[in-house]
Amino acid sequence: MEQRDRTLLEAKASVLKALGHPTRLWLAEQLADGEKCVCQLAESIDADISTVSKHLAILRIAGVVSVEKRGKQVYYRIKVPCILQYMPCIEAVIRAQAQEQIACLN
Repeated sequence: MEQRDRTLLEAKASVLKALGHPTRLWLAEQLADGEKCVCQLAESIDADISTVSKHLAILRIAGVVSVEKRGKQVYYRIKVPCILQYMPCIEAVIRAQAQEQIACLN
């Protein structure tokens, strides 16, 4: 494998790893509807702002979200909206796996 290919694969894995945590995936899905303040997101999942901010920082470092500070409020938004277009495919994999498991019971 060439170094360029390896570097690209590592970058892809970094994005997938950032989205691989249930809370971070939920945050990304919430931001698909538009930008939100950290305080709104924290309130929605009943979590500390610091915890939500840490998850959002991981998404920012991976390039999934962008951030803008307005006064004391910090707003996040999806940087590249197409990132969540893979979700129907993931759900199709889950359905197929469930059907295979059900078939084993019959």
